[in-house]
Amino acid sequence: MGRVGLGLVTIGQAPRADLAGDIEPLLGGAEPHEHGALDDEVFDGEEAARTREALAPAEGEAPLISRLRDGTSVVLGHDALAPRMATAVARCEADGAAATLLLCTGNFPPVPARRPLLYAEPLVQQGVRAIVGEDPVGVVCPLPAQRADVARRWSLLLPGQVTAEPADPYAPDAHVRAAEAARRLAEGGSRWLVLDCIGYTESMRRAAAEAAGRPVLLARAVAVRLAAEVAASVTH
Repeated sequence: MGRVGLGLVTIGQAPRADLAGDIEPLLGGAEPHEHGALDDEVFDGEEAARTREALAPAEGEAPLISRLRDGTSVVLGHDALAPRMATAVARCEADGAAATLLLCTGNFPPVPARRPLLYAEPLVQQGVRAIVGEDPVGVVCPLPAQRADVARRWSLLLPGQVTAEPADPYAPDAHVRAAEAARRLAEGGSRWLVLDCIGYTESMRRAAAEAAGRPVLLARAVAVRLAAEVAASVTH
C-alpha cells in the first residue's frame, strides 16, 4: 500500500521552498501534493502589473499576502482567490490526495472539494484556544492593514485579552521583524504568542521565542500536524 496523500494548497505559487523543510517532519509519512492558487498566473514582464492589480483586495477588504516561486510576495484579495483556490484543490485531488489543507490563515468561504478539505484558520484558532485558556495572547500577523481584523477575529474566539502586531514574513529582515513584534507583545502582557501566517517559519518561531521569553505557537506547524492526522484517518 502506498503512502497516503495530503494536498497542500498555498494561496501563492507552488512549490513553496520556504515550507518544505519545516513541514516534512510533521507529515507523519504522508506524501505532500502541493499546488498554488496562482500557479497559472504571470508575474513577469508587462503582465506583472496587470496580474497584481487583478488579484488585489477590493476596497474595504482585509488583505492577504503570500509567496511567489521567485521568493517575492504578492498582496491578494479573498474574492479574487476563491475560483483559483478551487482549481488548486481539484489538482491535489487529481494527484490522489486523501485530504487537502488550505495553507492560509485567512477567512474563506467554502471551496468545492470531493474529499475532506481543511482550512488552516479554524485548525490554528481552535488548537490555540485549547492550549491558552484565559491567558492573554499576542498574535503576529503579516501586514499593518491586517492588524485590526486579526485582533477582532481572535478576540471573538479567545476569552482572554488579544493584541496583534505586524511583521512581514516575506521581508528580507523577517526574523528581526518577527522578534521585535514578539517582544512588543510580551512587554504588553501577552503570555502566549501566535505567528498567525503560513509564511512564518520554524526559525522565525525560535527568534520570536528568544526575543519575547514566551511560548510561541506556529500556524504552519499546528495546521499541518492536524491535517496529516486527518489524511491518515480517512484511508482506514
